[in-house]
Amino acid sequence: MPRSIARSKTRKSVAKRFKFTASGKAKMAKPGRRHLLECKNAGRKRKMGKTVLVSESDMDRIRRSMPFSH
Repeated sequence: MPRSIARSKTRKSVAKRFKFTASGKAKMAKPGRRHLLECKNAGRKRKMGKTVLVSESDMDRIRRSMPFSH
């Protein structure tokens, strides 16, 4: 009986949190916009609504977790 080739699966929790740009960089939403918003000022909440690029030190882990996306 032939053996199957080992393949790495996509981690769905990571796939929901990160998206890849056309150049291969990962982007994510900033944390802290779900609750306790009364004590945060308007400028801080506005900045939390934007997406940011993931740092290079974290990119290797994200690429390994999403093998078919980049």
